[in-house]
Amino acid sequence: MRFLAILALAAGLAPANALSLFGNDPEVLRDDDPRKVPGSSPLQFCSEDRSGDILEIREVDLTPNPPEAGQTLSITAVGAASKDIEDGAYVNLQVKYGLIRLVNTKADLCKQIGNVDLECPIEKGLVSIKKDVDLPKEIPPGKYTVEADVYSKDDEHITCLTATVVFGRTESSSFLDL
Repeated sequence: MRFLAILALAAGLAPANALSLFGNDPEVLRDDDPRKVPGSSPLQFCSEDRSGDILEIREVDLTPNPPEAGQTLSITAVGAASKDIEDGAYVNLQVKYGLIRLVNTKADLCKQIGNVDLECPIEKGLVSIKKDVDLPKEIPPGKYTVEADVYSKDDEHITCLTATVVFGRTESSSFLDL
């Protein structure tokens, strides 16, 4: 769950303890696709129209990309907030494993952003995160899809990110490891 939260936070430069990496089929987006989040990551915006979003995400880089079970995931993200983001902001988070919905919740954004070393209020202006996360080697192989739709305390749209990540079986994993 912590990994999902960190990914969601990276995705939205602050969305939640259950990071969202979802979608139906992993879709390969061209660099010029308006839904692709700039940088090296599987993240994409939920919509092409982000004109009303409080957070402009400028770049998100994940290393390795895609994330791998048992590896350290390095997240670097930069964006700009057009307004302060205060206590009361929230994220609607959905996480799926294949077709199975693992998480469908509304979470307090300000309680979750500590996972990427931020705290509320997030002041208007440049926002950046740099975080290393050790991914457990026990992540079950399969396709995970995450969507993080983030709102201010006044229900103004902050951002919405989605991603799909497929974890394979590691060389050392087996049913005996579970």
